[in-house]
Amino acid sequence: MSWGYYNDYVPVAERRRQALKKMDKLRDGGLDIQPIEPFKTRGIATSFWGKSWCQHLEKFSDYSNRLPRGRNYVRNGSVCHLGIEAETAKAMVSGSEMYELSIHIEPLCPKKWNTIKNECKGKIGSLIELLQGKISDEIMKVVTDRDNGLFPHPSEIRFNCNCPDWAEMCKHVAAAMYGIGVRLDTEPELLFKLRGVNHEELIAVEAAIDGLGAGKRSRRRRTLSEESVANVFGIDLEEEVAESPPPAQPTFEPTAAGIRELRKKLGLSQTKFGHQVDVSQGTVTRWENSTGMLNLQNRHLKRLEALFSETYRT
Repeated sequence: MSWGYYNDYVPVAERRRQALKKMDKLRDGGLDIQPIEPFKTRGIATSFWGKSWCQHLEKFSDYSNRLPRGRNYVRNGSVCHLGIEAETAKAMVSGSEMYELSIHIEPLCPKKWNTIKNECKGKIGSLIELLQGKISDEIMKVVTDRDNGLFPHPSEIRFNCNCPDWAEMCKHVAAAMYGIGVRLDTEPELLFKLRGVNHEELIAVEAAIDGLGAGKRSRRRRTLSEESVANVFGIDLEEEVAESPPPAQPTFEPTAAGIRELRKKLGLSQTKFGHQVDVSQGTVTRWENSTGMLNLQNRHLKRLEALFSETYRT
């Protein structure tokens, strides 16, 4: 029996079973399904960017009534698909039925973006530091400012879900919003994609170039020619046959190309490779389609490094 516009209650385990069946069918139809896997940790996200996104959502009374249900949904794996593009996120969330929703986020105001860039100028040394959240407290305050930072204000967010819930933000949208925070743990550059800005503009390119140049000049000043050494120490330097340096050992880089190359070297499909790393096929697909350095969970990174070492062991 259903009450009004609402369907009968379906237990979580049954919803999960039905959702997995539908996801497999959609995959067979060629759709790139990117689920948020269920988890049991107390917090939703683990990285600086993921946590900051979730904390930002929780600052607004507009969302206070619906966010708790969304947390439960994202934890139990009800977010069956979450695809993030420029200024848009589209999701499928399992409830009494499978609901489809979209979230549109307005691009960051150029004035705000210019202010953020000016505040960060010369204070972030590398792309890796930025994406891993290894930035100073001063910069953290700038990018996470409630009204003038990188994260969107409720007035800049619009969403639509085909569920029967009349609330402005239903629990399915709330789950997808938290799902974005989870996704930022491994792909923090998606925040900048949602806000329509280029994160590389925050990097102190000039400072990095100057630093490299200074390093080269410093090395030149400390280097003596063979003739100078002979004059100082009163010895003759015999010409030696230089030995060939040992071949450089390849190192694993947590990038889309690095993961794709390792998987192909192992001759595994995305599904079987995911089993080796304890992630889903959708997660492997997401990794291989990402940009920049991936900010992976430590357990996943260790498994990838172990696979790499075993594969390229000489």
